[in-house]
Amino acid sequence: MDKYAIRFPKHMTFSDDEFYAFCLENRDLKFERTAQGDIIIMSPTGGITGSRNSHVIVELGYWNRKKQLGNVFDSSTGFRLPNGAVRSPDAAWVENSRWAALTQEEKEKFPPLCPNFVVELMSSSDSLQESREKMDEWMNNGCQLGWLIFPQEEKVFVYEAGQPVREITGFGQKATGGSVLQDFTLDLSLLK
Repeated sequence: MDKYAIRFPKHMTFSDDEFYAFCLENRDLKFERTAQGDIIIMSPTGGITGSRNSHVIVELGYWNRKKQLGNVFDSSTGFRLPNGAVRSPDAAWVENSRWAALTQEEKEKFPPLCPNFVVELMSSSDSLQESREKMDEWMNNGCQLGWLIFPQEEKVFVYEAGQPVREITGFGQKATGGSVLQDFTLDLSLLK
């Protein structure tokens, strides 16, 4: 996915409400905001990446519907992180009590929290280094479990709070949700 950054002089930054209004005025574009206030314009994904992402969302949504432990979010959802960034993972899950603690206005805008679980699914144009930096940002802001899926090499980098990053190699295997998403597994062959 191609990304373009717009940098502003230090004295010109959007407040959270101004950034949300800016995004509403430009609904046909997808934006993220870095912790430094830079605006990232993101291009749409291609068909293969979109199809892979839908498999992840469907499996996560189906698990959540059975367990009813939280809320699932797609790649259009921006989360306002504690460091000030507004980021959109390809898939996310937030535990019920954390979601219920937000006001209605916070739920309608960019929720001011870091999801418990995030998935970042790399497309062929994504940089592995930038993707790893984004995963580090998720984890540094309170994410408990994250999967960085690198389909081109059939790898999943598993990020767990307080643990070293581990790697699953080969899409003939399954990724599991561990203690964060109990009993959740993703058959990686769906992403071939």
